[in-house]
Amino acid sequence: METLKNFWSLVIDVWERGLFETSLGRIFVALGILLAAMLVRKLFMRIVIGRLKSLAGRTSTQFDDEALGVLERPVAFVPVVVGFYFAVDFLGLTGGLQMFADRIVRSLIVVVIFWSLKNLIDPLSIMLRQLEKYLTVSMVAWLIKAIHVALAFIGAATILEIWGIKIGPIIAGLGLFGVAVALGAQDLFKNLISGILIIAEKRFNPGDWIKVEGVVEGTVESIGFRSTLIRQFDMAPVYVPNAKLSDNTLVNYSLMTHRRIYWSIGVAYHTTVRQLHQIRDGIDAYIRQSEAFDTTPTVSTFVHIDRFSDSSIDILIYCFTRTRAWGEWLKIKEDLACEIKRIIEAAGTAFAFPSRTVYLEAIPSEPPERVSLQDDDGAVLADDRSRPMDMDITGTSGRDGNSRD
Repeated sequence: METLKNFWSLVIDVWERGLFETSLGRIFVALGILLAAMLVRKLFMRIVIGRLKSLAGRTSTQFDDEALGVLERPVAFVPVVVGFYFAVDFLGLTGGLQMFADRIVRSLIVVVIFWSLKNLIDPLSIMLRQLEKYLTVSMVAWLIKAIHVALAFIGAATILEIWGIKIGPIIAGLGLFGVAVALGAQDLFKNLISGILIIAEKRFNPGDWIKVEGVVEGTVESIGFRSTLIRQFDMAPVYVPNAKLSDNTLVNYSLMTHRRIYWSIGVAYHTTVRQLHQIRDGIDAYIRQSEAFDTTPTVSTFVHIDRFSDSSIDILIYCFTRTRAWGEWLKIKEDLACEIKRIIEAAGTAFAFPSRTVYLEAIPSEPPERVSLQDDDGAVLADDRSRPMDMDITGTSGRDGNSRD
């Protein structure tokens, strides 16, 4: 009986001392508090977030609806943090354990705060888009990315400070480390600076059609810190270092005010002057009467008889369309080409094509006299049908032209 009493005393001692001088009962209760907090999380979301969403739906602004949408997950983590705090408080830890648990709670609070702020950047970016009146689209996008990086850095620094790690010496060390890295990463910093120059100069924006001779041609999708993503017309993505887009000559077709048509139409040489004038006037009238072409003084419009080419009389057509869309421009060119063909056929002439005239002199009616060459002994050396290439007209032969005796 005494042995059984001693065993029961041992069980009670283990239960009271438990883990880290904390009663196992308190530990199980703390775990129960944490588990209850996780179970209450869904109920909390349904009551609090649901109520807030219903209130936001009554407002006329879209910002509060989007804000609640991105804050849903961070706010759902709040009951877990609260439950962890109550569980630690119930345990009644002391000394180093109490300090460790306190730092965990503080770190979780920091995570919730900066997680919420980071998610709020996207709804707030709608307000930042208003800065596009003064800044470029790419610069605003870079500003949003910089805010993301800054929040992540500040949040990490705050957690390090909570755990007693001083951030100042780390930054100083990174500064010295950065000097060493900069020497080996010159291309990286060159591309970074080039990207800033591209945005500052407003060379192009996402969605623009650009061309760099010998490098790439396509539509800009995004401008990154190191490279720019350009989608070629075959839909293949190309990542081009910013330095190549900053240092080379770049054509931005999206900034065109008009699209040009520059043709040289060749008609046959038998076309009369009256027909030439009829063709010229017909084409000019079509261009000036069509709404597809811009014939205002801001751009040049020319339809003139230009020059006499080898096989044609050329008519110069130089005009600009109002549209900048490539597909619409092709359709306008097609209509203009068909109209030119109708005008030339109506004038009674035709297009020219490469040709050459050959003039032959009169051929004599009598055959030419046959000539034979003989040597000193009277032997025939050659006639006019098979004359040796190295034969001397005096009857002697030899490559150097000397007589053969």
